Amino acid sequence: MRGVAVCWSLAVLLVAPVFAGETREDAAQAAVESWLKLVDQGPCEASWEQAAMPLKGAMAKDEWTKACEGARQQLGKVVSRKVKSRRYTEQMPDLPDGKYVVLEYDSAFEKKPSAVETVTAMVDADETWRVSGYFAH
Repeated sequence: MRGVAVCWSLAVLLVAPVFAGETREDAAQAAVESWLKLVDQGPCEASWEQAAMPLKGAMAKDEWTKACEGARQQLGKVVSRKVKSRRYTEQMPDLPDGKYVVLEYDSAFEKKPSAVETVTAMVDADETWRVSGYFAH
């Protein structure tokens, strides 16, 4: 029985690094999708509150709210959203080196049936994945 426990422990140790490689993208995606729900449901202030420091530093809360609400009026409500790609990187233009995941979604909105949303998540100062950039086109 002890041999089985040792084998099981060894198997867990050998498999753990494989899962660790997958988890950063999964963790970033979970944070992004939670954040997108805030944007989708409104009010937009809540999404600014949950954003990473670089986004907060780039735009004051009232500026973000106005831009976010304006964009949502042009797009309408989200109809569907599906992950198109996820890419981990440690370097982003105009941002300090860190841990980033760039996600692209094929999305549909009431007023724009075919759109691509690009969302950048990063590990923020508190070691939490947060959104540092959003672009819909």
